[in-house]
Amino acid sequence: MRWLWTLAGLLALILGVAGIAVPLLPTVPFLILAAFCFARSSPRLHDWLVGHPRFGPPIADWRREGAISLRAKRLATLSIGAAFILSVAMGLGIGLLAIQGVTLICVLLFIWTRPHGSRRSVQTDDQI
Repeated sequence: MRWLWTLAGLLALILGVAGIAVPLLPTVPFLILAAFCFARSSPRLHDWLVGHPRFGPPIADWRREGAISLRAKRLATLSIGAAFILSVAMGLGIGLLAIQGVTLICVLLFIWTRPHGSRRSVQTDDQI
């Protein structure tokens, strides 16, 4: 069973890393999933991921406070807006646009109702 958790963790990690370059693919949720999977399969991989200087802090913020950084919220909002504008530009039907719009608004509500994280994270985000 450990190999299955490891495989799922590696897949989630690959998708999370791909999300750095692909604007509409989320990064942090896949990293959180990878940490979850690695915690059940490989303490070495779990410790590496959670201790990683780039990937570790968003995982720690989520675990500690259920927080999403202000920078991530802003980037998610821009990506969601771009996705909807692209859908409109592609001429999708009004019914499909309505479903997409409601879904994206729900996602934005979820994102923006989460805390920003620790005071340190907010200061870091404002400085960027």
